[in-house]
Amino acid sequence: MNRIVLRSFAIAAATAAAALIAGCASGVQNPSGVPVTRLNADEKGFVAGTGVESQDLVAVTDKMARSILAIPEIQKAQGLPRVVLLPVENQTRFAFNKDIFLDRIRVQLNSKAQGKVRFLARDRMEALEKEREMKRAGQLTSSSDPVVQEFKGADFFLTGKLAGMTTKARAGTSDYILYTFQLIDPRTSDIIWEDSAEIKKQGTEDAAYR
Repeated sequence: MNRIVLRSFAIAAATAAAALIAGCASGVQNPSGVPVTRLNADEKGFVAGTGVESQDLVAVTDKMARSILAIPEIQKAQGLPRVVLLPVENQTRFAFNKDIFLDRIRVQLNSKAQGKVRFLARDRMEALEKEREMKRAGQLTSSSDPVVQEFKGADFFLTGKLAGMTTKARAGTSDYILYTFQLIDPRTSDIIWEDSAEIKKQGTEDAAYR
């Protein structure tokens, strides 16, 4: 019986040693603590703060995209309205990629608006101008564009602003953020559409945002 027990211990030790060697050879080690958890973008995770997070981004941009599609200037437009994105103004205390809000609104409208609105790629103007000049010079040809056209002008500018208020005390931190977005007519400067969302959070610990 003792020999059998000793032999079992020896086999187990050898197996563990082999696994350890293999692990060292690959350079992969299992981290201690909480493993990575996959979440949907609109879910609140266990790593959270009082600032702008993915679930806020999803909720706000979904609301804005639906609101834009409902206005008469888009619903009953004669022709295809063309929109240019202007930078978002960040007046909160949080440093993050503020223009991701307009990026997601654009994607939502392009994928779900069924041709009711079109966005102009003004952030790619250098490459577009180079392509146009090469076509005009005869260096490039295009079956879809035999006659080089001028770039389209904007019917509307889409922009936004994030403004915040912060309260800090021994009990924790409270942050209120107001998200506002506008469609502006560049010919008249009229604000033809505006909508907002507001979110307030409280917590005992602050967080760093990137």
